[in-house]
Amino acid sequence: MVKPTVHDIAREAGVSLSTVDRVLNGRADVRPKNAERVKAAVKKLGYVRDTHAANLARQRLYRFVFVLPDGPNHFIETIVTAVREASGSHLADRAQVEVMLVNAGDPHAVVERLKALDLETLDGVAIMVPETPQVRDAIAHIKSAGTYVVAIVSDLPNSRCHHFVGIDNFSAGQTAGALLGKFLRNETGSVLVVTNSMVSRDSIERRYGLDEVIARDYPYLKTLPTIEFYDDPDRIHETLKHAVKAHPDLKAVYSMGTGNEAMLEALRETASLKDLVVIAHDLTSVTRNALVDGEIDALIAQNVGHLVRSAIRVLRAKCDGTGIIETQEKIRIEILMRENLT
Repeated sequence: MVKPTVHDIAREAGVSLSTVDRVLNGRADVRPKNAERVKAAVKKLGYVRDTHAANLARQRLYRFVFVLPDGPNHFIETIVTAVREASGSHLADRAQVEVMLVNAGDPHAVVERLKALDLETLDGVAIMVPETPQVRDAIAHIKSAGTYVVAIVSDLPNSRCHHFVGIDNFSAGQTAGALLGKFLRNETGSVLVVTNSMVSRDSIERRYGLDEVIARDYPYLKTLPTIEFYDDPDRIHETLKHAVKAHPDLKAVYSMGTGNEAMLEALRETASLKDLVVIAHDLTSVTRNALVDGEIDALIAQNVGHLVRSAIRVLRAKCDGTGIIETQEKIRIEILMRENLT
């Protein structure tokens, strides 16, 4: 079957090709009656627009920015690497993809960097920062300028971004709880829960998921209050030293976020890692080595390359007004152990 063309639409609607072009590109300088005729013809003929060809013909250049936390963070380094790789691939054809690092621990600093974005030339933002009232308002301003915003890794539900790209963090926490229960069998004891900050939505959801599974299926385990590190190595060492001493029945550690390098160093000094079950998130050079050495028992990971490519595809779809293939953009939870590392 021959695909309908813009010429077919113009003939069916009884209008000029220029009118069809203006309607398809969403321009307002078209008489409402003619716009309705074009839309009716598109629907009748089953016309599907080739947005890639249209953008190529118009010489359109997309401009996207990934806003990511700054600082010593191995996971963020993997994302930055993935963005650079995607920028040089066919996925980023006619797209300029940049990275902007921000002090995610200071909402005012984040807002200042977001305000510095040139929204007149920017098509989309992929953002990974904690959701605060200040950040929410800054995102609302970006959206009001016609720029699309997707949250990555950690959702920003109150900011009503156009899409979220990342794993289901509640399910990730549930997975951690199930792994801990199965590794510990019927042992009784405490589970230490650590993260960089509970301001981040991913940590909040992971904690909820963990608590649900432990309370339901493994009531003989006691999950301790979450320890927050705030990217402070000294705080990590001091709080872990105190926690290990205060809980001689400690059986496991669940690291919900970043800061795994300092966390592991502190545990090496204060406890025997070989005697603890350790579950952590995200595959980096640090967690890979710890997994190989038996210091981490399992990693709950997500494919960072898929994450970045998905964010770019979603932003392009939003710009083009086309649908998102949900199955393609679903970021799946991966469980990694020493035995299945590649």
